[in-house]
Amino acid sequence: MTDTVTTRQDGAIRWIGLNRPDRLNAMNGPLVVDLTRALDAANADPDTRVIVLYGEGRAFCSGDDLKDIDSQTGSPEAAQAWIEAIQNVTRQIMGSDRIVIAAVHGWCVGGALEWVVNCDFRLFADDARWFFPEVTWGLFVTGGVTALLTKQVGPQVAKELMILGEKHDARMALRTGIAWRVCPADTLHAAARDLATAIIAKPHGSVADMKRAINAGFHSSLEDAMAIETEVTVRGFLSEEAQARVKAF
Repeated sequence: MTDTVTTRQDGAIRWIGLNRPDRLNAMNGPLVVDLTRALDAANADPDTRVIVLYGEGRAFCSGDDLKDIDSQTGSPEAAQAWIEAIQNVTRQIMGSDRIVIAAVHGWCVGGALEWVVNCDFRLFADDARWFFPEVTWGLFVTGGVTALLTKQVGPQVAKELMILGEKHDARMALRTGIAWRVCPADTLHAAARDLATAIIAKPHGSVADMKRAINAGFHSSLEDAMAIETEVTVRGFLSEEAQARVKAF
């Protein structure tokens, strides 16, 4: 366990929890660093077959912590480092030969929602609420979703979700395919464990090869999309208009 991320081993399942419940698990520097370390450790552990990513408390994650955003993006160098750290989590999830399950409840916003899109299976509780706020603030998305989500839902729906930035419920997540399944909030972790157990029953090498092959075929432009996202997100963080909008929010 760290200050901002919890980990526990449950057989071959590694549970990784975002742990800033007083801030709805909002993303700040320590959380991203701790999450990176937790994913590194899980990916290096031969006894871990499945990773479950979830949020402690009342939400999965409310996106960037706006109270700390100035400290992360106060200069071009700081903004670049911050976005690269966020993008590195995407690389760890998608490049892992473990299956990564997102167990989403409460609010799931912005960069955290983009991490969820990166996961192999996305379970949403029926109380989940989600949206992409970045364009509304004059910023930009991360996690390769300009490629991943567009291929998944089509360009028109991707534009609706990311340009309009409206708040949606779990049913919309299921309708668009962002959610794999929706379940009652009080059964979310049990459903994640059942799914993980079913995956663990399969041969690890075959599962890892299948994930790698599907990702290579479907997400071939991931790095190009992330490079564009990083450039535009850094520019947005340094924009006076975007800073004003974030502070007003």
